[in-house]
Amino acid sequence: MATTRSSAAISILPALAASVLLVGCSASVNIGSTAKMSSDKLATIVAERLAATTGRPKPHITCPEDLAAKVGTTTRCKLTAADGSTLGVTVKVSSVEGDQINFDFKADDTASPAAH
Repeated sequence: MATTRSSAAISILPALAASVLLVGCSASVNIGSTAKMSSDKLATIVAERLAATTGRPKPHITCPEDLAAKVGTTTRCKLTAADGSTLGVTVKVSSVEGDQINFDFKADDTASPAAH
């Protein structure tokens, strides 16, 4: 039974990735007077945007580092499904306007299965 559930969860991640790719995702965030956005805030915003874009519940996203407010800066976040399978999400700063950081993000095409 666990194999079926795992397969179903893994099939959901590519569907999520496909829907993210089809609509293209971007976000704009006021970062105040700092020159970066915290990794926690970035993870929350990416999760909220993915949920809004796909119509699915907010996924669990983690980002390993703060996002510098510099055009072209990239980081890789990770979406983790309930079964432990993961999907990478690339975040790239597209523009910075004063205290506003604008970024695009794109989920990978394929998921990685859960580690056993």
